Amino acid sequence: MRAWIWAAFAVAAVMGHAGAVQAATVCTILADAATGDRLVAEGDCDRRVTPASTFKIAIALMGYDDGFLKDEHSPKLPFKKGYPSWVAAWKADQDPTSWIANSVVWYSQQVTQHLGVEKFDRYIRAFGYGNRDGSGDPGKDNGLTRAWLSSSLKISPAEQIEFLRALTTGKLPVSRHALDMTAAVTALGKLPGGWDLHGKTGTGPFRKADGKPDQNHTYGWFVGWAVRDGRTVVFARLVEEKGKRVTMTAGRSTRDAMIRELPSLLPAR
Repeated sequence: MRAWIWAAFAVAAVMGHAGAVQAATVCTILADAATGDRLVAEGDCDRRVTPASTFKIAIALMGYDDGFLKDEHSPKLPFKKGYPSWVAAWKADQDPTSWIANSVVWYSQQVTQHLGVEKFDRYIRAFGYGNRDGSGDPGKDNGLTRAWLSSSLKISPAEQIEFLRALTTGKLPVSRHALDMTAAVTALGKLPGGWDLHGKTGTGPFRKADGKPDQNHTYGWFVGWAVRDGRTVVFARLVEEKGKRVTMTAGRSTRDAMIRELPSLLPAR
């Protein structure tokens, strides 16, 4: 198990919050991947919001299916001046594993720009991904680099579940290699109870009336799947936060809280 998974069980839920942060869970949903039966469904699970970095799961599938992404460590792409770099870890060369682990925006943009608008939009439609709108900000022609970042593309927790079901049951129109590699780069280790965990966080700010992001009002996501003894359970949690964080993003806080709870939410046997 990765070290931070252990930490998620050991650290109190309030860690990583600024004192003024108010967090409310919008939805928690778990479903059997094979049957679609909902094991947990609490809250407003039909609210569509930005997928933020959870969309990297979809981008990984696109990149591996297209052949731009090769395996867990290829291609290794160089960081260049002018790339998004507000996170220190992004100011370095990245491969597919570090891209997902560090949630590197510029690496995602290199994959999507390689695909081009036509192929990118075709994948979004073929995946049935949320509202299927990869156009980006109105009038800015930036869908390839911005659509999933508090922009045109939106998805609900319930739609995340359907996308993840299609992924884990092999029903998406991508190669077996794309499915296997996406599973590899999203692997997070084992949970108590023997479940193999895969997942991705996402943090996305609301947009103000002037179109600028409101960093004091954000959504936090954690979505993924858990596998044990041939059974797969898919899950999604969406949290809404108001206030400014100090040490942790909304997505990572959502992830850590969900990981603490998953052993009690997943089927016993």
